[in-house]
Amino acid sequence: MKQSISQRELLTRAAKYYYHAIDQAEDYLEERGIPLELARQARLGVVVDPFTGHENYQGRLSIPYITRSGVVDLRFRSLDGQDPKYMGLPGATTHLYNVSSFFHAHDYIAVCEGEIDTLTLSLCCNIPAVGVPGVNNWKKHYNRLLQDFETVYVFSDGDQPGMDFAKSLVRELSNVTIIQMPDGEDVNSMFKKHGAGYFHTKLEEKI
Repeated sequence: MKQSISQRELLTRAAKYYYHAIDQAEDYLEERGIPLELARQARLGVVVDPFTGHENYQGRLSIPYITRSGVVDLRFRSLDGQDPKYMGLPGATTHLYNVSSFFHAHDYIAVCEGEIDTLTLSLCCNIPAVGVPGVNNWKKHYNRLLQDFETVYVFSDGDQPGMDFAKSLVRELSNVTIIQMPDGEDVNSMFKKHGAGYFHTKLEEKI
């Protein structure tokens, strides 16, 4: 269902409001190796005083899906281990995360699972990256956005669903190269252990 301008405006206002409380996520972000200043660049926030209808997301990290036409979705991540880890808005359409990378990328772009991994690559490692909120949420029409890049690097999680997702893109696109994380690891965990150099070395190995 096509999203109305009023819906985007409401999401944009909510994201801007939650953004002002991002300091309250500083401990969580530090644990993930993401500096507060970079979180601000991504317009992350914290739901301290929820908008009407957002009461269930109180205390969670607010993650806006930003496009040139505004905020098209919000997802919410637990900061205290509360389940479920991620929550989305009822009836929301799935979108790619961090689509601004399409306008900064040149010969290649990276794809990974989850917003935190995407921000880790894009902001902490300076690798243009887009993300999908769960491997089961990939949509066929996303392929058209990737087909003109010389290379699409899929940074897959170190588990079977991650590899299955990467292999499915290999079947659908001729320009995919898989960079799989070690067993039980993901992009963010490897970044915390080895820093940005780990990923640039992986890219160099694939060239």
